[in-house]
Order: sequence, then C-alpha cells, then structure tokens
Amino acid sequence: MQIAYRARDITEAYIVAGLLNANGIETHVGGFYLQGAMGEIGAADFSNVHVEDEDLYPARQLVAEYEAKGHAGSAQEVNNDR
Repeated sequence: MQIAYRARDITEAYIVAGLLNANGIETHVGGFYLQGAMGEIGAADFSNVHVEDEDLYPARQLVAEYEAKGHAGSAQEVNNDR
C-alpha cells in the first residue's frame, strides 16, 4: 500500500477515504490511534489515506479534483513515486 493523501487531521482523512471508496478505490486510514494519544492537541502528519499500489494514480487524480474545488485545507498530496 502507498500513501495517497496526508490529511491535516483524522476527519479530513476519512472524508478523502470516503471519496475514494465511493469511486471504487479501497482505502485504509492510518494514524487514528496515534492522533488520539495526543489528546486535545491536534496531531500533525499522522492521518494518512493508503491505497493499493495499482490504485495510486487514480486516487491522486480524485484527490487533485477534491483539492481544486477548495475542500482541502493545509493537507498535502504525497509525491511518493516508486
């Protein structure tokens, strides 16, 4: 699996995962328990949306459309070419 999206928080990660799932791309959201360990302070860089290797390109296209519509805040798409 590869990281398709790094969200600013766990909520954003689940929104993007839902978008990808609705378009037929299976996802795994990582960092759920790590963020909770930080308490009320928002943890950064722990909320990642993972997809299978073969789904990385279409997932990034959907994320780019999502960001272009102004839905993403300070979240970043990962450029993790392998």
